[in-house]
Amino acid sequence: MAKTLLCEIVTPERIVYRNEVEMVVAPTPDGEIGILPLHAPLVTLLAPGELRVRYNEGKDVEWFAVAGGYLQVHEDKVIVLADDAVPSSQIDVERARQAKTLIEQRMAELKEQPSGEADTVESCIADLEWCEVQIRVGERRG
Repeated sequence: MAKTLLCEIVTPERIVYRNEVEMVVAPTPDGEIGILPLHAPLVTLLAPGELRVRYNEGKDVEWFAVAGGYLQVHEDKVIVLADDAVPSSQIDVERARQAKTLIEQRMAELKEQPSGEADTVESCIADLEWCEVQIRVGERRG
C-alpha cells in the first residue's frame, strides 16, 4: 500500500507547493475532506479556508490559506487548483487586516450609492472573505 501521495497546490500565477505527503485536509462547501493515499478519484469545489498537509509520519503539518477553486484527487496525487493560496508562514496578518478595513470602507461607500454596481459589490465580498481567511490562518498558524 502506498504510504504517500503527491500534493500540488497551484494558482494561476505559480506552483505554491509540491511535495510527497501522507494526508491532505481541504475545505469544501460541505465541510472538510481528508485525502489519504489510494483515495477514490474525486473532483470537488474548494471553499475558501485552511488547507493542511501532513507528512513525516504525521509529525509535521503545513497550513495554507486558500481562496477557493477546485480539488482533484487521483489514487496517488492531489491537485489543488486554487484561485489564490499562501503558506501560513508567508501571511502578513497586519497587512490583511488593513486590506480588510479598506474593503469594508469601499463596501460602505457602494451601499450609499443608489445604483451600486453588483459586480463591484460581489468582488468586494470575495476580497473581504479572502482577507478574513488569511487573518484566521495567519493568527492560528503563523
